[in-house]
Amino acid sequence: MKYRTIGTDPHNRREVSALALGAMLFGSYTDERTSFAVLDRYVEAGGNFIDTSDNYAYWVDGGQGGHSEELLGRWRRSRGIGDEVVIATKVGARPLAPGTGFIDNPEGLSAKVIRESAERSRERLGMEKLDLLYAHIEDPTVPLQETVEGFAALIAEGTVGLLGVSNHAMWRVERARALAAAAGLPGYEVLQYQHSHLRPRYDVPSDLFPDGSLGHAGAELLGYLRAEPALTLVAYSPLLAGAYVREDKPLPSDYEHPGTPARLAVLREVARETGATVNQVVLAWQMGGQLPVIPLAGASSVAQLEENLAAVELELTADQRARLDAAH
Repeated sequence: MKYRTIGTDPHNRREVSALALGAMLFGSYTDERTSFAVLDRYVEAGGNFIDTSDNYAYWVDGGQGGHSEELLGRWRRSRGIGDEVVIATKVGARPLAPGTGFIDNPEGLSAKVIRESAERSRERLGMEKLDLLYAHIEDPTVPLQETVEGFAALIAEGTVGLLGVSNHAMWRVERARALAAAAGLPGYEVLQYQHSHLRPRYDVPSDLFPDGSLGHAGAELLGYLRAEPALTLVAYSPLLAGAYVREDKPLPSDYEHPGTPARLAVLREVARETGATVNQVVLAWQMGGQLPVIPLAGASSVAQLEENLAAVELELTADQRARLDAAH
């Protein structure tokens, strides 16, 4: 396994594996036995960076989520896992009532919610201190200063180590970090956004993003990352939920545009040259690039995990990487 550092504070920064494991569907679609087997193998291989959220996976049963955190808590207790495994979770997008969702009824990012939701996450996970806590989605109803101070208070109390942000406009990320810096408070240091080798259209509106996607790592985010080397991008859905390799699973509609075929062709070309799978090439491209990117990939079986783990040791040549970067 390879590792990289997240965070800057010597008391809270962590060395995490270059490949993160997504636990979104553990305890729901992925049963407990399989989830435990995947988690055990990941740790055995040197993996130590696991990602969840307080709302995973509320859509399975129309509840409020917590399935994934609860399963991870049971796994940690049964295996005697301590702080050697870094667990990241998120607050802000848990539905406030069963039968609702994060579009119409999210918990939000008030100081009160941040504190209470983080406490519930610590209980479900069985952790005295959350290693990394993300603001999951934007909350425009709460002053940004309140959100910044709410997160910082938990760091000061020692119940949270590092802060992250996901699915926010870059101007709000920068404003929150500027407010924190001006007040001498810790700010967001880990950015979690959807990022893969294929590039989506960013102008496609949705219920959460009426002006176009804020959840993808576009040019603005990547440029921000280049200008702020202390930040790290955790790239979720790097394998597009199997769409690269499954014939029965089409690409998401926002990837259906004229630039996609050329990038797919190069991916397949490099896969043939290396003897690796397309998925492995995508992960290796992210892990070995100039920017600090940690791919976050889920696995519903040990076999899927093994394929992903093998990508850690896949070294792309400078020529292969240049072709992958340039295709459009």
